[in-house]
Amino acid sequence: MDSTGIAERRAQEIRQLCAASLRALGADPRLELLGSRPYRGNTVLPFNAPHLYPPSPGTAFESFRGASDGMALRTLHSDTPAHLALLPKNPSARMVFEVLEQFRCESLATLPGVVSNLRARHEAWSKEYLASGLAETSLGMLLYTILQVTRSRITAEPVVAESEDMIEATRANLSPVLGPLLPALRRNKLSQAAFAPPALEIARLVADAVQALESRASARKAPKAKESKAAAFSLLVDVEREAALIGRTGTGTSGTLEAAAAGYMVFTRAYDEESAARGLVREDLLRGYRERIAARVHTEAVNTTLLAKKLQGLLCVPERSGQDSGAEEGLLDASRLGQLIASPTESRLFKTERFEPVAAATITFLVDCSGSMKQHAEGLAAFLDVLVRALERIDVPCEVLGYTTGAWNGGRALKDWRRAGTPENPGRLNELSHLVFKDAATPWRTGRPGLAAMLKSTLYREGIDGEAVRWALSRLETQGQERRILVVISDGSPADGATANANDENYLQQDLAAVLRGAEAAGSTTILGLGLGLDMSEYFRRSTILDAGRLGGSESVRDLLGLLERSLRPGR
Repeated sequence: MDSTGIAERRAQEIRQLCAASLRALGADPRLELLGSRPYRGNTVLPFNAPHLYPPSPGTAFESFRGASDGMALRTLHSDTPAHLALLPKNPSARMVFEVLEQFRCESLATLPGVVSNLRARHEAWSKEYLASGLAETSLGMLLYTILQVTRSRITAEPVVAESEDMIEATRANLSPVLGPLLPALRRNKLSQAAFAPPALEIARLVADAVQALESRASARKAPKAKESKAAAFSLLVDVEREAALIGRTGTGTSGTLEAAAAGYMVFTRAYDEESAARGLVREDLLRGYRERIAARVHTEAVNTTLLAKKLQGLLCVPERSGQDSGAEEGLLDASRLGQLIASPTESRLFKTERFEPVAAATITFLVDCSGSMKQHAEGLAAFLDVLVRALERIDVPCEVLGYTTGAWNGGRALKDWRRAGTPENPGRLNELSHLVFKDAATPWRTGRPGLAAMLKSTLYREGIDGEAVRWALSRLETQGQERRILVVISDGSPADGATANANDENYLQQDLAAVLRGAEAAGSTTILGLGLGLDMSEYFRRSTILDAGRLGGSESVRDLLGLLERSLRPGR
C-alpha cells in the first residue's frame, strides 16, 4: 500500500476509534460518525461548533478524540430541539450561540482524560484559526477573542497561551459590554434554559459588532492572499445543510438538488441500457482476458476452501436435516431398546439431531466502472473471481454488476438537452450503462467469461453511483434469501462532467448519499463500501479500505471478511 493508502487507512482507523468512543461516552449505541459528521441512527446531529471538525492531514489523535468527546457530551447534556428553537437568524449570532452551548456541555466533563482531550482540541483549533489568517482582520480577531474569553470563563481554564498578548486589546474593548454577562455563563452552566439568555445576549452583541465592522469595511477589499487563507479555513459550518458529504470523497451539498421540488431528476432515459457485459466484448478477447485472470488467481493462491468455510460461518445458518442413530448421548432411540435387553452393557442407544449449514443470504457486488477504475480491472476481476467461486461452494447466490455511462461528456442526452434550449437544472445528463458481469442464476464456471469482460478498457467512462445503487437494490429485492448484502466497490465520488456542469458539482454526490440513507433506514439490505485506496466512510456507514496494489490476494480477502464480520455480527 502506498503512502496515500496508508494515510487513508489510518484516517479510517481513527474515525472508527472515535466513533466507538462517541458511542461509549454518549451511552448510545445508535451514535455513528459518517466521515466526521455525527449521526444518531440515520439522522444527522446538527452540532455546528467549528472546532468539532478537525482537518484530517497532520492532526494529532488527541485532537480527533477531543472532537468526538465534545460531540458525546453534547448528546448527553443538550436538548437539541430546545437549542434549535432558540438559534438566532443572524449568521454571526447563530455561530456564537452554537459555540457557547458546545462550551457549556464540554465544561460538564468529569473524566480527566476527556478534559485533556477537549483542551487538546481547543488548542489545536486555535492554532488552525491563527494559521488561516482570519485573526489578521478586525472581524476575525473579534470572533477569536470572544471564543477564547467565553470558553475560559465557562470551563475555568486559561486562554491558549499563544493568544494571551494577541487578544488583550480586543478583550479590553469588549470588557464593558461582556463583563456583566460572563459570570452568568459559568453560574448557569448546569442548566441549558438558564444559560441561554446570557448566551443569546452575547450572541446579539457580537452580531451588532460584526455588522458595525462590516459597514466600516464595506468599501475596502481584502488582499487576495488573505482571502485565500480565509477560504482555506472553514469557520462557519452548518451541518443541517451538509448532512452527508464532506472531505476526500464528498464535496458538499447540491443547491440544485435542494431547490428541485421533485428531488433528483433525469433529463431523459431514452438512451439508458442494461446489458450483459459478456455480449459487449468479442469472444477472442474474452478468452485472452480469462487467461490473464486465471494467471492472476494462480499467482495470488488464495485458499478457496478455507475462504468458503469462513464465508459459510457468516452467511449460512444451521438447519435440521435429520437424525443420527447409534450415539452414546442424546435422545433415547426407542428402536434400539431391544439391543439393551440383549446386551445390558450396550451404550449406543441414543440419537442426535443432524444440522447442516444452509445459505441464508444473497450478495451483490456493484463495481464502479468509471475511468479511474480501469487501472484496477485485472486485480479486481481476480478478487471477485475468487469470491464468486467460494460463494458458489456454499450455495450463496451472488451477482456481480457494474455501472458506467454510455458516452463521455453527456453523449446523446446532452445533445437532446441542447436542442431543447438548455433548460435550467435538467438533472442527470448522460446515458446510463448498467452491466451484468454475472447474474445470480449463472454458476461460476459458465459465468467466468462475463467476469473477464471487466478487463475491457472501453467500458470504463463516467460514474453515476446513486442510480446504480438503486438498480442493484431493486435486483436484490427479487432474491428470496433472508439477508441481502450489497457491496459497492469504488475509488471515489460520483463523477459526470455534463451533469455537474448543467446542475452543480455536488448533484450526484448528494443523490448517492440520499439513496444510501434511505436504504439504511429501510433496513432490508446491508450495504458495505470497499474503497480502493480511499476511505469511503463519507458515504457508507460500514466500509473498509482495500490496498489497490494487492487486489486479488489474501490481504484484500481478509479485509472483506473483517468488514462482513463487523457488519453481520456487530456484538462479537
